[in-house]
Amino acid sequence: MMKKDELPHCPVATTVQMIGSKWKLLIMRNLLARPCRFNELQRDLEGISQKVLTDSLRSMETDGIVIRTVFPEVPPRVEYSLSELGESMRPIMNAMEQWGKDYKVQNS
Repeated sequence: MMKKDELPHCPVATTVQMIGSKWKLLIMRNLLARPCRFNELQRDLEGISQKVLTDSLRSMETDGIVIRTVFPEVPPRVEYSLSELGESMRPIMNAMEQWGKDYKVQNS
């Protein structure tokens, strides 16, 4: 997780830094619905490469947005879910979803 003095002064810039990439937003969208395994995310996020998904998940885990759970099974099973911090983004994601719906209605 980033230290307070490492974050941008502007709160909007802080939010963009944490979740501003296209892929991070779409990963969050999927994880808001339910926890997912890596291959499920990759299959649902058409066009994302394995490297970009791995890097995005690692970054989100480091920032405290995603929790990576490894189950002691053979073969090992890894599941990704949102942390409490990640869940706190739900109202923002809901607002973005509503804005997108409204935009589509107005422009169709």
